[in-house]
Amino acid sequence: MTTVGDFIVQRLRDWKVAQVFAYPGDGINGIVAAFGKADDDPRFIQTRHEEMAAFAAVGYAKFSDDVGVCLATSGPGAIHLLNGLYDAKLDHVPVVAIVGQTARTALGGSYQQEVDLHSLFRDVAAFLVDVTVPEQLPNALDRAFRTAAAERAPAVLIIPNDVQEQDYAAPKHEFKYIPSSPPSRPSSTVVPATDEVRRAAEVLNSGSKVAVLIGQGARGAAEEVREVADLLGAGVAKALLGKDVLPDDLPFVTGSIGLLGTRPSYEMMRDCDRLLIIGSNFPYSQYLPKPGTARGVQIDLAGSTIGMRYPTEVNLVGDARETLRALIPLLDRKDDRSWRQTIEQNVTRWWEVVERQALVPAEPVNPMRIVHELSERLPHNAIVTADSGSATNWYARNLKIRGDVRSSLSGTLATMGCAVPYALGAAFAQPDRPLIALVGDGAMQMNGMAELLTLRHHDIRCIVCVFHNNDLNQVTWELRAMGGAPKFEPSQTLPDLSYAQYARSIGLQGIEVDDPDQLGPAWETALAYAGTTVLDVRCDPNVPPIPPHATFDQLKDMTEAVLRGDPDAWGVMARGLRTKIQELLP
Repeated sequence: MTTVGDFIVQRLRDWKVAQVFAYPGDGINGIVAAFGKADDDPRFIQTRHEEMAAFAAVGYAKFSDDVGVCLATSGPGAIHLLNGLYDAKLDHVPVVAIVGQTARTALGGSYQQEVDLHSLFRDVAAFLVDVTVPEQLPNALDRAFRTAAAERAPAVLIIPNDVQEQDYAAPKHEFKYIPSSPPSRPSSTVVPATDEVRRAAEVLNSGSKVAVLIGQGARGAAEEVREVADLLGAGVAKALLGKDVLPDDLPFVTGSIGLLGTRPSYEMMRDCDRLLIIGSNFPYSQYLPKPGTARGVQIDLAGSTIGMRYPTEVNLVGDARETLRALIPLLDRKDDRSWRQTIEQNVTRWWEVVERQALVPAEPVNPMRIVHELSERLPHNAIVTADSGSATNWYARNLKIRGDVRSSLSGTLATMGCAVPYALGAAFAQPDRPLIALVGDGAMQMNGMAELLTLRHHDIRCIVCVFHNNDLNQVTWELRAMGGAPKFEPSQTLPDLSYAQYARSIGLQGIEVDDPDQLGPAWETALAYAGTTVLDVRCDPNVPPIPPHATFDQLKDMTEAVLRGDPDAWGVMARGLRTKIQELLP
């Protein structure tokens, strides 16, 4: 007989699921046994922790444009999934989580590992259901996949462990039974009304200084974005989740926007008279034009969030590519290219400044130079994942996207510890691409070190670059710049160890760098290696991530914090001055 567990595994195959990121436990024994009977098809990818399974599913979904799947046991296993599922929710990524539960006969009896999973997952899941009888399948599983894909959000299936071991029975053709159609991945495009598209064209055509902001929702419309920018003589800024939509060697691409953004993006938003937002829900409205200074148009597939960030005059709910294709014939080519020329001059100068800043001496290595040297050598088909922390600053500003490079990070949740499991997921999504994970030493100690074992186990080609400064550096800078407080060493200082030595101890390639002149050759060695390399770079924690337009209050707070007895006071002032002065040089 086919058990419920057997049916789940078969249905995953029907949905073309190639692997499930998981950690076993007795709450899912019926499903794990079914994987064994199915000759590991789909593959059971055992991570070191359930949170990493969820992150890996998110990474897979981000780099495959398909649904990621994770599996965890009841109680603590389910709880551990939560952070990764919130990452999926906030970055609009389709993930299906299958979770075990205490046997039905014990529910309500304060039994071991019994947790109210509906309360746990209610806020994070777009679809959440208990499967308490076999006949609920296949509808429950199919609907989880369809909801995750349609709403680009997590869906959660809760299956008590005794149900998993029951014989599967299909839903009857009777009252109160729900059938399901075979797994399929239908596609459709939404295009706004013609009159609304015409209104948008009128707004954009009437301006002389057009700025475009793109997010991950513009990824399938890269060519159309280029054409719009060319017609309107516009510059294009990128939200962090849209960093890989357009390459940075295009002269009109101003780079990232916001606190981690570039000066050309800041100046373009400050001075524009028209704003076109495509596929982005960028939250920091203070980096957009002041309301009233620019008329706005927004294109987004999500009607629920459109118009939230800026008082846009025309809101077009639709697929970015098809909406732009409808808009392009209505746009007038601007003959006056002075605005575009200003943007291109600012971009050229910015990259010169960024290079000079990366080459500023530091003790021992300038963290900006780590990413600068990578950019010089980055394969055009690479995938780059970035963790949350000060390394995110250098990823945002210094990494030059070229060719077909893909990249991502935890954009909205900004959770630590995602870069290495993202890379794991990416390895199964696009196995032929070189992988690079940019990780702070805090995130590495949090969970990246353990997940190196998973990379080794699957013989994955990946470079894990550790920004080794023994400091929870982003929070240290936030304390200084936003709270006016000096660095508090008991909370901020990390225990030291050699990440390269740890890598070698578990059979990986480990490279230590403590001299900036070693960086280029170290990247080349790592990129040529067929397995996983840990690139352990000892870098200076006192190189400041100065925003493109630091406010007077931020500079004042940071100065006061340093003067109040910051243990790194001299290094902070010296590195900050040397870095900032690069913007003033001719």
